[in-house]
Amino acid sequence: MDENFNEQNKPPELKLDAKQAQGFLSFFKTLPNDPRAVRFFDRRDYYTAHGENASFIAKTYYHTTTALRQLGSGSDGLSSVSVSKNMFEAIARDLLLERTDHTLELYEGNGSNWRLMKSGTPGNLGSFEDVLFANNEMQDTPVVVALFPNFRENGCTVGLGYVDLTRRVLGLSEFLDDSRFTNMESALVALGCKECLLPMESGKSSESRILNDALTKCNVMVTVRKKTEFKTRDLVQDLCRLVKGSIEPVKDLVSGFEYALGALSALLSYAELLADESNYGNYTIQRYNLDSYMRLDSAAMRALNVLESKTDANKNFSLFGLMNRTCTAGMGKRLLHMWLKQPLLDVNEINTRLNLVQAFVEDTALRQVLRQHLKRIADIERLMHYLEKRRAGLQHIVKLYQSSMRLPHIKSALEQYDGQFLSLIKERYLDPLEFLSDDDHLSKFIGLVEASIDLDQLENGEFMISSSYDAALSALKEEQESLERQIHSLHERTASDLNLPIGKALKLDKGTQFGHVFRITKKEEPKIRKKLTTQFIVLETRKDGVKFTNTKLKRLGDLYQKILEEYKCSQKELVNRVVQTAATFSKVFESLAGLLSELDVLLSFADLASSCPTPYTRPDITSPDVGDIILEGSRHPCVEAQDWVNFIPNDCKLVRGKSWFQIITGPNMGGKSTFIRQVGVNILMAQVGSFVPCDKATISVRDCIFARVGAGDCQLRGVSTFMQEMLETASILKGATEKSLIIIDELGRGTSTYDGFGLAWAICEHIVEVIKAPTLFATHFHELTALAHENSHHESPKKQIVGVENYHVSAHIDSSSRKLTMLYKVEPGACDQSFGIHVAEFANFPESVVALAREKAAELEDFSPAAIILNDTKREVGSKRKREWNSDEMSDGAAHAHQFLKNFSDLPLETMESKQALQLVKKMKDDFEKDAVNFCWLQQFL
Repeated sequence: MDENFNEQNKPPELKLDAKQAQGFLSFFKTLPNDPRAVRFFDRRDYYTAHGENASFIAKTYYHTTTALRQLGSGSDGLSSVSVSKNMFEAIARDLLLERTDHTLELYEGNGSNWRLMKSGTPGNLGSFEDVLFANNEMQDTPVVVALFPNFRENGCTVGLGYVDLTRRVLGLSEFLDDSRFTNMESALVALGCKECLLPMESGKSSESRILNDALTKCNVMVTVRKKTEFKTRDLVQDLCRLVKGSIEPVKDLVSGFEYALGALSALLSYAELLADESNYGNYTIQRYNLDSYMRLDSAAMRALNVLESKTDANKNFSLFGLMNRTCTAGMGKRLLHMWLKQPLLDVNEINTRLNLVQAFVEDTALRQVLRQHLKRIADIERLMHYLEKRRAGLQHIVKLYQSSMRLPHIKSALEQYDGQFLSLIKERYLDPLEFLSDDDHLSKFIGLVEASIDLDQLENGEFMISSSYDAALSALKEEQESLERQIHSLHERTASDLNLPIGKALKLDKGTQFGHVFRITKKEEPKIRKKLTTQFIVLETRKDGVKFTNTKLKRLGDLYQKILEEYKCSQKELVNRVVQTAATFSKVFESLAGLLSELDVLLSFADLASSCPTPYTRPDITSPDVGDIILEGSRHPCVEAQDWVNFIPNDCKLVRGKSWFQIITGPNMGGKSTFIRQVGVNILMAQVGSFVPCDKATISVRDCIFARVGAGDCQLRGVSTFMQEMLETASILKGATEKSLIIIDELGRGTSTYDGFGLAWAICEHIVEVIKAPTLFATHFHELTALAHENSHHESPKKQIVGVENYHVSAHIDSSSRKLTMLYKVEPGACDQSFGIHVAEFANFPESVVALAREKAAELEDFSPAAIILNDTKREVGSKRKREWNSDEMSDGAAHAHQFLKNFSDLPLETMESKQALQLVKKMKDDFEKDAVNFCWLQQFL
């Protein structure tokens, strides 16, 4: 935000006299306390905020408390801050579009008489749209969601309703959820929810806390509403008014829900949809199905950098920033935003998008021509929003007209295409454009505009109704022109009488103060002073000259002004009539907006695929039940787009039953995290319908991407780094299926080494044996690589963990200089050493610290049981020679030790006397030592 608040945004001076200040202070005390509300007061030339709001604005936006002023004195004094119009707009954009922790209120008035004129929340921008998007495109449409959770012993049924106020869409969904609310989280991410309504006291405190935590993770503002607002008694009747078309389909849809109806009812009340008659008959209603799109939770969105963030160093840091090459004014951006949150699952739909992208990649000329035309397309969705809200003027109609006039050019460009996807382009674009442009649709609209609007005046920046459109208007226009001729004639006669050259010496001015007047320069005034005082009325003498009139000019000017007022009044009525007629084309323009924004996004994908230094390739898509995930020469699109990066591509081959679960080891900074993320990003891009940064790609469709990459703690919620890590991992274990993709980076590092390793091993085993999802698991626990060779104890039914393979990111250490070089290549096999100390050398640690670190690491490795168990080479234990153990001896001994530890952990020690417990443990230990005689491998530890 800093760039918005530079020198030009110094606080304006707070200009209030004592009486005004006293009146305002008495009013301010009557305002209810709302910690979320940021209240601004419109002082005409500037805005002010007061109390805690003033401190918040000074610290957050001015970055100093010196901007604060005191209104009033003593105990009645009130901290105040003033902001300019530009700064107010920037603060409004930050509060409502970027943050989700405040609401915004704007008051108008003076003295002690103020009233609330506008209020907005991150989910409901309605009244602030003019401020937010006057000079900025609307990149994303906010959605308000209401949840009605019904907690039960075995989980929770969530009723979900949502409203998209910009697109005028209502939605319903109902689903079972687990204790971590994984389904709800992915629904909120897919819908792009900014604000969520919850009933007061929804469930037990522990359940409510988990629910609120899930909402916080999604960066959603929580608004608590009374339970009575979640009633459904009049819902069908209310929907009858709002929803377009017949009511029977609505009744059928509503009958399939129980809890979602209460949620939707609360939304209608909160958004006050029924209070605005322009909403009637303009909404659509739909069922939202969780299984319609790939599910992504907030952790995956962050890990894969899907959407842009304020901290991004440049636009290519996020997938949205990289892929957004759209040309239309806002429509394409919003659709791309939605597509990235809702990747497809249907193989045919994905291939349809890929076919269109391929057509535009192969035909460069077509792509460039279409993109040039789309640059002249206005934001049709928003223009229709203004029309339906009855807030449109002729300038909005003209923009729709100018966009409509581009359609023949877009159509003729598409007709030039003769490639392999000709029938698809005809079905998807040419036929709908033909239908929308015919005499019953846009041709009719174009005819209306050309007949009603004076298009010649557009060059002067004036939006006027054509006088020929209406007989009364035409008569007024003629009268106006007649008066203009008479005034011009009088001007000529007066110039002749005064013997002054017309236009140069004697000018005719038209102003708001005096209407039509004559004006001469002060240099000419002495020549005609006598006539001026006897035959004319002098109105004003200034540096630029003398203004004067006479009775004839005054009479004609007054008459002209009267006719002009009548003309404007008549114009206004006709503008309203034209706007109402234009609003009847809303369905046509909605279809057109959908068609052009889709075309825009697909052209954007094609442009990205073609213009990268290493072109992208088309992925082969298979259904989730069959096929593997093979990415040859894959790259991370955002990383390779950075100026300073020379990206080294890698292969990823997730093959069912062979390398479906991959453990990736290697040094810090070696590229493990980038590699596992780029696999997720490539799959997401493919399912959105884009080409991917690979030499060759085959992708089995995934229903969900789970990513646990680098958790940070959240001290405000009392959640440590490790706890956050465990919560995210719990979501994976509860939500993942064999059709998902799991990406885990550095699990278990936030606790002690043995606890962490134990958890990591158990989680890996659970994913491999129970979930069976393709997984990339990057770790520093080199001991985990033993999972790839793990067999269970031979006495139990034979069971091998299959589908696990080890990979490592390679690095080279020069034997003489000990210098570490990262190679950034992913190669088969486990990493044979740790490079942490070498990385410390990179960071210029003191040599003495590095030497001590090597010494201590060597000591620990000698005594580590894991090192003894997993290393096949000979080494000494204490002073004895180490012998080689074969795998049967090791696994038999390990199973026996495992059984001993299990028996010990099963002891009910908390219910036993300490003496009894000690005796029992001693007996178990003695028995174990006797049995160990039969297990050579175990004896080394006793």
